[in-house]
Amino acid sequence: MTAPSPAPRPPRAPSSAGPDVSGVAVVTGASRGIGRSMASALAEAGYAVAAVARDTGALATLERDVTGAGGRVLVQRADVTDPADVDDCVGAVVEAFDRVDVLVNCAGVIETETPLWEADVEQWWRTVTVNVRGPFLMSRAVVPHMIAGGGGRVVNLASGAGLRERGDLTAYCASKSALTRLTGGLHEAGWEHGIRAFDLSPGVVRTEMTERMRAHVGRTEWTAPERVTDLLLALCSGELDAWSGRHVRAGIDTSASLRAQAARGVGPDDRALRLHPWGPDDPLG
Repeated sequence: MTAPSPAPRPPRAPSSAGPDVSGVAVVTGASRGIGRSMASALAEAGYAVAAVARDTGALATLERDVTGAGGRVLVQRADVTDPADVDDCVGAVVEAFDRVDVLVNCAGVIETETPLWEADVEQWWRTVTVNVRGPFLMSRAVVPHMIAGGGGRVVNLASGAGLRERGDLTAYCASKSALTRLTGGLHEAGWEHGIRAFDLSPGVVRTEMTERMRAHVGRTEWTAPERVTDLLLALCSGELDAWSGRHVRAGIDTSASLRAQAARGVGPDDRALRLHPWGPDDPLG
């Protein structure tokens, strides 16, 4: 996944987002949990934020809090699995701000922890739909606007669950593995157009979703939301572009540690989802 240096980006046209903003960021799943933390952190960092979710009441609360703190936010009620909703949402964002610099695909769900043969069919497939179709539709709608403006960054909320097997979360694990392939595909196709794409794993942040999981009953150590948002802001700034197409993990990685490793060199398989051959004589090696 190593890519050559891209051509210089053309200057952006003036934006109605205002001269003092750091850029325009779209955050899905912004009404609660990690998505809310990300939207708030981006607004505090100076981004004009389009906050996307289905819960209008929670979005209204976010809007009040962000604007009360001096930030700029546009709330958009949308179902990220619905193509018409996504197109209308992205159209409204571009109309309001003229551009999109950052897309954070945070909307996601998880199924009840149970073996595959006991899984509810609709819940299982809904998990895959939200976690894969949602980022696909949002990226498909947003990236052309990024390319037209000279480039941008897509951050997908990944998970360590996508890098290993679990007997009780087959839909969630499958969806996060698939999301990694979307990230890699965006990197491969988008690099020459100024597109950077990242898998950001948040660790285990204490949210409504994680508190409901049997795996975290009795947990006393959680990843601080600030560790996630600090890494997000570093990815959005461009200082970690060497990790485009790769997996980074809040609570373990920092912008400093990732910059240091990038200076030493990032190999073709580093932080990438790969098949491990059985040895040098493996024909798949």
